[in-house]
Amino acid sequence: MTDWLNQPVSLAGLPTTVLEILGFITGAICVYLNTRQNVLGWLFGIVNAVLYGVVFWQVRLYADMGLQGYYFVTSIYGWWMWKFGGQNYDGVRVAPTPVRLYPVFGVIFVVVTLSWGFLLGRFTDASLTYADSALTVASLIGQWMMARKYLENWIIWIVADAAYVVMYFYKDLHLTAILYGVFLILAVIGYVQWRRDLAPQSSVSNGIS
Repeated sequence: MTDWLNQPVSLAGLPTTVLEILGFITGAICVYLNTRQNVLGWLFGIVNAVLYGVVFWQVRLYADMGLQGYYFVTSIYGWWMWKFGGQNYDGVRVAPTPVRLYPVFGVIFVVVTLSWGFLLGRFTDASLTYADSALTVASLIGQWMMARKYLENWIIWIVADAAYVVMYFYKDLHLTAILYGVFLILAVIGYVQWRRDLAPQSSVSNGIS
C-alpha cells in the first residue's frame, strides 16, 4: 500500500506521487467547504492531515509534518465548534477577531518561530528551518481562528499560502505548490464570503470562552 501511494507519476508534466495527488484533492475540498461554512470540510481536513503528514516527513519538512498533527486535532475541535459551539450550543457564527488577541498572536508568532527554528536547525536535518517554522506558526494561529470562525483567519491564510507556494516549488513539491495556489484563491473567496456573513459585533459573543 505504501509503495503504491509513493509511486512516481506525472500529472500534466509535473512529477508527483499518488499520495500527493490524494492530498491535493482532499485539501482542495476541505478549504472549499470551509469557505462555504460547511462542517464537512473538517472531515476532509482530518484525512488531508494524515496524508500530508506522510508527505512532509518524506521531504524533511518536520515543522510542517508536526503541523498536520495539529490540523488533525483542530479539525475535530473545529467540527465541534461549528456544530455545537457558541452560547446557544448551535454553532459559532462569523465574528471579528477580538482586538485583545492580536498582541497574544504576535508574541506567540515571534517566540515560537525563533524557538522552533533553532531547535530544528540544531537537532534535526530539517530544511528551511526558520521559514518553515514561521509559516507553521502562522498556520497554527490561522487554523485556531478558523475553528472559532474569526473573519481575519483568511488574511493569515492569504499571506501564508502565498509564501507556501514559493517554498513548495523550491522543495520540488510542484503539485502541492499548485494546491497552495488554489488555497490562496480560496482564501480570498473565503474572506469575501465570510465578511458578508459577519454578525454585528454587538450581537456576537463567541470570543474566548
